[in-house]
Amino acid sequence: MSAAAVTSELIPKMLQEYGAVTRQALKAYLPSRSPRRHLYDLLADYPLRGGKMMRPSLCIATARAFGGTLDDALNTAAAIEILHNALLIHDDIEDDSEERRGRPTLHLLHGIPLAINAGDTLTLMSLRPLMENRDTIGPRLSIRILEETERMARESAEGQAMELGWRRDNATYLSGKDYLEMSLKKTCWLGAIYPSRVGAIIGTRDNIDLDPFVRFGFFLGAAFQIQDDLLNLVADERYGKECNGDIWEGKRTLMLIRLFQATTSREHRRLTDIFKPPRTERTDAEVHWVRKLMDKYDCIAYARHFAHALAGAALHEFQLIYGDLPDSRDKQFIHGLVTWVFERT
Repeated sequence: MSAAAVTSELIPKMLQEYGAVTRQALKAYLPSRSPRRHLYDLLADYPLRGGKMMRPSLCIATARAFGGTLDDALNTAAAIEILHNALLIHDDIEDDSEERRGRPTLHLLHGIPLAINAGDTLTLMSLRPLMENRDTIGPRLSIRILEETERMARESAEGQAMELGWRRDNATYLSGKDYLEMSLKKTCWLGAIYPSRVGAIIGTRDNIDLDPFVRFGFFLGAAFQIQDDLLNLVADERYGKECNGDIWEGKRTLMLIRLFQATTSREHRRLTDIFKPPRTERTDAEVHWVRKLMDKYDCIAYARHFAHALAGAALHEFQLIYGDLPDSRDKQFIHGLVTWVFERT
């Protein structure tokens, strides 16, 4: 069987396997007490809708690849998924998004105030399994993971601020370098760097150089983010989010940044005018024009090439980190994630 065939079978299987045990573990942190209708039912909504479960699976697989056990990593994996869903609630509000995992966003269902409170509560609740790590991996490693969590949260907030600030200021002269810095912070730390680093801490009992995981996680996470942005433009009905939603929101994706760079002066002025007002004042015709202009200047192909180059760099870093480890399903899974990024819908 080819490596590609192994990846296409192994990745979904292990995402389902590790995702199921993570989802079962996080249910213990979703109370069923009152007030249910205004808080606790909201907390369970996004986690129970599903999701790819890449982040907790990467944490578990990394820990196991380095000699740890599933039980060692499970609390941290649950915390990662709880925090991820908390941030999704806030992201959807900040982006004025309408759809999440095939259903209306939480703030559209329940209103912005209740959704913000639910997101805040989930964020705080993600600390509980990290504190309970004391009972499974001991206080020293628990503190190390909390230190990593603080850095990840700070990096993520900085990246989110960059992206939101660009939209508020209607930034039109950004570069690919700007995009990658924002993506490193906003996406890569929570999406790949942090799960890899804490998984390695658990698996090696904090006896490994963590710097290489920043490079691997950056390349993997940035490729993932660009592909996610591409799916927003070209995916079918299985995508689960609003098609062309990034254009409606004025999100500075790599494709839009490239478009601003490539257009004529006249087109640039119209683009600038389209993204000045809030989302509610944009029209279907304007969004359609922007999308067609991306095709005219090959922005989709440009971003795909960019993402594949990042994936190649991720595979190089993978070999440096994991090359000498014994072969295992977990090692194969981590390697396969790099190409799975482009196969998912």
